[in-house]
Amino acid sequence: MGKKIKKEVEPPPKDVFDPLSVESKKAATVVLMLSSPEEEVLFKACESLYKFAVKGDENKLTLLELGAVEPLFKLVTHEDPVVRRNATMVLGIMASHNDVKKSLRQLDVTHAFIARLAPEEDVVIHEFASLCLTHMAVEYNSKVQIFEQGGLEPLIRLLNSPDPDVKKNCVECIYSMVQDFQSRAAVRELNVIPPLLELLKSDYPIIQLLALKTLGVITIDRETRVMLRENQGLDHLFKILETKEFNDLHVEALGVVANCLEDVDTVQLIQETGGLRKLLAFTEVSTLTDFQKNAAKAIAKSAYDAENRKILHEEEVEKCLVTLLGTDNEGTKIAASQAISAMCENLASKQTTGTLGIPQLVQLLSSDNEEVKEAAATALVNLTTAHLGNASAVAEADGIEPLISVLGSKRDGAVASAATVLTNLATQEPLRLNMQSHGIMSALVEPLHSTNSLVQSTAALTVAAVGCDADARTELRNAGGLEPLIKLLHSRNDEVRRNACWAVMVCANDELTAAEMTRLGALDILEEINLSIGRKNNFSEVALDKILDHNLPQKYSQMGYLESNNIISDGFYDYGQVKRGVKLLSLEELSAQELNDRRAIILVNAKSPEVELPPTTEEKSQDLPARSFSTMRKISKEKASSAEEKSDTPGRWSSLSKGSSREKGSRKGKGKKEEEKPKEEEVDHVQKIAEEVPEKAVWLPPFDPILLDYITEVSKTILPLASTKEQVIALAEFVADKMGGPIERDKLHEFSWELHISEIEFELKCNVVPIGRINKGTFYHRTLLFKVLADRTGIGCTLVRGEYNRAWNEVKLVDESPLGIPGLLIPPQVFIVDLMFQPGHLMKEGTTEADHYRRI
Repeated sequence: MGKKIKKEVEPPPKDVFDPLSVESKKAATVVLMLSSPEEEVLFKACESLYKFAVKGDENKLTLLELGAVEPLFKLVTHEDPVVRRNATMVLGIMASHNDVKKSLRQLDVTHAFIARLAPEEDVVIHEFASLCLTHMAVEYNSKVQIFEQGGLEPLIRLLNSPDPDVKKNCVECIYSMVQDFQSRAAVRELNVIPPLLELLKSDYPIIQLLALKTLGVITIDRETRVMLRENQGLDHLFKILETKEFNDLHVEALGVVANCLEDVDTVQLIQETGGLRKLLAFTEVSTLTDFQKNAAKAIAKSAYDAENRKILHEEEVEKCLVTLLGTDNEGTKIAASQAISAMCENLASKQTTGTLGIPQLVQLLSSDNEEVKEAAATALVNLTTAHLGNASAVAEADGIEPLISVLGSKRDGAVASAATVLTNLATQEPLRLNMQSHGIMSALVEPLHSTNSLVQSTAALTVAAVGCDADARTELRNAGGLEPLIKLLHSRNDEVRRNACWAVMVCANDELTAAEMTRLGALDILEEINLSIGRKNNFSEVALDKILDHNLPQKYSQMGYLESNNIISDGFYDYGQVKRGVKLLSLEELSAQELNDRRAIILVNAKSPEVELPPTTEEKSQDLPARSFSTMRKISKEKASSAEEKSDTPGRWSSLSKGSSREKGSRKGKGKKEEEKPKEEEVDHVQKIAEEVPEKAVWLPPFDPILLDYITEVSKTILPLASTKEQVIALAEFVADKMGGPIERDKLHEFSWELHISEIEFELKCNVVPIGRINKGTFYHRTLLFKVLADRTGIGCTLVRGEYNRAWNEVKLVDESPLGIPGLLIPPQVFIVDLMFQPGHLMKEGTTEADHYRRI
């Protein structure tokens, strides 16, 4: 700014004793002179100390250590104006040292220096008092003191001072003060805008810069922006932006304009005057990287308002932003990407930017700068959300591979955004297949392991989006992605848990994946979630149902309901009702249990073990309990003889060998003593086979040839029937005939089905009873057999468990047209099939007859 010319000291009055000339080369001596009662000694001492202090921080610290601060402060309020001036000068210079500032705060000097800003004081006092306050205002407590002691008003008044140093100090002090919101509101009330705008015309760049910085802070508040607009402040700002000589002020001026662009009225005003188009044009060609970066930030800030987005789009802001994506400055690329993200809320802008900028954004995904990757990915999120064209454009720009690569980024935001873009792309099958070819499921395993809830949520959502294809589910399973996915079900974050349930629901569409998720505990976790009112969600119940669809024994035992699309396959068993959360034992575990008095476990298995055997087996002699059915089978030439033996004992477990089967059969009817006799020959035979067959053994459920005969017979007699209704009636009559025939309602209690089942259990020495062995069955036996045979013949029906051994089947049939009009489409109605009292009778759902059948 140029050094100020020091004012000459006034001569002392003539009516006093002529002063003595005192010389000292030690600061300590001069400090002692501050206690002198003579004004001339005082102002000369202060003058010497000023010259000493101005030389550097070491001298300032020396004066502090010599105790000069307190006597100097006392002289600031001295009655002699020259003494006041010189003392203020010394402390104004010394206040730049942190230790001095601390000492001044302890002396509570702010009030005294504010008083020195009074109009009647000398301009030099104004300069150094404001300088001292400027140094003090850096610290929060001093700001509070200046504010509370009314320091803002004289500071603002002195912005109009003729002295440039005073202006500079005051505006700098105000800049520090307005960092606090209370001071921002106060300066607005004190009408600070006009003097600040006047400072923009100063010949001193430092004053202009400080004025712009202050405007940049105070225009954070909307009310201040209104005042700026009313005082034609935008004109001043655009003059600076249009003047090349002021390029060192362009960044700060733009910061003020950026704040103003948040207001729709201001944006409209700038647009009407052509300032907005000039600003965008200037931004594109500017060589100032900070200016371009801040311009992009200003656009982003403005674009949060819908009306502003519309105006910006009219001025083709997208071209400017795409241009900024191609700059060399990383900060500018980030800011431009963020501005694109904000502008994408406008559909027209999303379309325009997608056409112009997607290739550039895709290129930024390969940047070495992680922040650039994140910003570009976030922009692509907004561009592709609900816009199939932009999603396709990303794929056409070869964006899928770099997006998958970003999934391995160290920045959680980048990973989350990349996953979201991939989710948006996955809505189109060709793009989804493209993603699978690049190993997306394997790449998602690491994000699923993340500890960041946003990454967990988006990764799970991507799994749900891509997992609708069987190959993708296989890849996820083989890559070990199911385990972290199942762990996310435990999350306390509602969105993470919801998306994880969604992904589990999708992945449970194939049996292998559902089985693996069950092994990992998904079934138990989902049951726990659904029992909690606060944790269950729209997908948790469906996810549980989907997994149970591949575990029908558990589903029927737990839910008491099988839908028409739940096809009962071989190996199904009805354990009976279990409470939610209780894990159902496997059929192999149940078969190994001792015979007990619990209800029998009804098995469905019409699949002969000869039909499909694994290539290798390994014997486990400990899996051969003498009292249970054999759980092993030798793969050898003895298959034929074993099959012949089983044909004589229908419903038995597959036996280990011809000899062992015969021995078991021969035990029936023998005395207890003979049964308990050790079978050393059989044990030797088992050990011999174990040596001969080293391969791994498999457990096979007992083959039910009677059920197989039922299926064959039904296929021949019922499938040819003309209508579904006829098939249902015929099948119901068939089932009832095989299970004891029709029963009179009044004599139901005389139907001794329990004894019959117990005899079968005792005969088999096992709690598991093949359904074909049951000749006297009640509701739940008959409905199960009906469902099994209906599934094999293509008749859609449900299986529902009731209370007190009740169960029933529901079928949907189209009744005859009540109007007698052929071809009239009538919605199907639900009927309950009578299998007990009038086999084949159909009862319409909701009728008293149907309700009576389902209840005692």
